Amino acid sequence: MIYRHHIAPPRAFSQFSHDLIRHPRLSSDAVRLLTWQLSLPDGAREPLSRTAERARIGACAFTRAKRQLKEEGFVHERRLQGPGGHWVTQQLVSNVPLSAAEAAKLLARMPVHTPSADASPQVAPSPRIPTVGTPTPPPTDGHPRKDPGENTFHHPAERRPDPEPEPAPQATEVPEAARALVAAFPHLSPDLRRIPRGMHDELARLVSRWLAAGHTPAAVRTHILRGLPDDGTPVHRPGGLLRYLLRDVPHAPAAPAPAPVPGAATTPPAARHPGPTRPSSRLAGLRECEGDHVQATLFRPVAEETLCRACSRPSLPCP
Repeated sequence: MIYRHHIAPPRAFSQFSHDLIRHPRLSSDAVRLLTWQLSLPDGAREPLSRTAERARIGACAFTRAKRQLKEEGFVHERRLQGPGGHWVTQQLVSNVPLSAAEAAKLLARMPVHTPSADASPQVAPSPRIPTVGTPTPPPTDGHPRKDPGENTFHHPAERRPDPEPEPAPQATEVPEAARALVAAFPHLSPDLRRIPRGMHDELARLVSRWLAAGHTPAAVRTHILRGLPDDGTPVHRPGGLLRYLLRDVPHAPAAPAPAPVPGAATTPPAARHPGPTRPSSRLAGLRECEGDHVQATLFRPVAEETLCRACSRPSLPCP
């Protein structure tokens, strides 16, 4: 049970409606900002931002409180040009909600004050205290004063010959096979139809590294197709995707061993098969989908599923 005891203040008090204090759509910061403004003496022109600063209301809370007060009609603003061409913002604060037309009539009767006149006596800047002493003019000779006993003789710096300009780096020759392979990339998938022409030389250099490492053009095309999204996600930057897929060049698979010749000594299986090669870090954790795909499709499983996202949806046909 709560008991209340009221003592009327002898001075410096304001009367507010209970509807204002208990407003359901005004936050505590908005009510505090409004009641603070209404408690100021007549003639005080303290802006809302200064009131929020004195009430220790943060910037975000002040913006939210001011927006609420404007939406409920307790605060109205208008911006106009005053004497001397200065633009000023007039703020009208009321203890009852006002419509835009009612606020416009009240603001029209308000005098337009300059920024200096709008400053409240409570926040007016204090007079500046002049600096002690008289200003000292800078020396007019243009040289700093030096001790007469100081040796100011300096030998001129030895002129060094200008370094020879470095030769411009020669462009790396790109084989025609790499250029032809890049030119055929748009035919592999609709996602690769919009490769920028300015990236063809860069992609051709990346493809030439794959060819130099022993990869065949078919292996390059298969690697690119496996790297395309298989869940219908559109590719907005096909050139960047190709750069990412061709950046790391894995080791080329070893050539198949020739058929054994009858009567010749056979190599032990352990010597012919040194063991499986470790996949690159980018392909680690991927699994090939067991669904009905035209080409091999890799996906990253969440648990132990064997189908990709497109094949696991019964309502959507497999690609």
